[in-house]
Amino acid sequence: MNLQLNAFTVFLAIAAVGFLILMISLFFGGIFDHFEGGVDDHGGPGFFSTRVISVFVTAFGAFGAIATHYGLNPLAASTVGFGGGVVLATPVLLFARFLYSQQASSESRAADLVGQTGRVIVTIPAGGVGQVRCRIGEELIDKIARTRQGESIPENTSVRVEEVLGETVIVARQ
Repeated sequence: MNLQLNAFTVFLAIAAVGFLILMISLFFGGIFDHFEGGVDDHGGPGFFSTRVISVFVTAFGAFGAIATHYGLNPLAASTVGFGGGVVLATPVLLFARFLYSQQASSESRAADLVGQTGRVIVTIPAGGVGQVRCRIGEELIDKIARTRQGESIPENTSVRVEEVLGETVIVARQ
């Protein structure tokens, strides 16, 4: 078998490898995340994200193959491939960053609770623990609570969070 290796074949092979990596990353999620610098300083996907690079490589190979088919030499076809890769990878990058920016976290940090006003929802007995509910933004957070001096605070009393110790908050009457 005589394998003819020409520019068209090379560009098609590049496109096939890029497409294969794209399919693997789409079906298996962050399988390549350990090998990439895919997150930029703002926490969103960067240019070196697996999906962006694989779209670029696929487009580079495909546009290069098309340019070779129409008679361009390998250098000119590579320039066309590079341009096509940039043109197709840029919207993928922008769309990925848009999607990333739309994410919201329901997790609030414990430090956000300090100084917040809450309401006792389970009586805090003398020397024991109860439960308080605080609102941070639109989120209601329930935490196990106790007082610093060990005094009792009845249900439905307004309190202020003074300190957070792990999953427990230290509260005082308001």
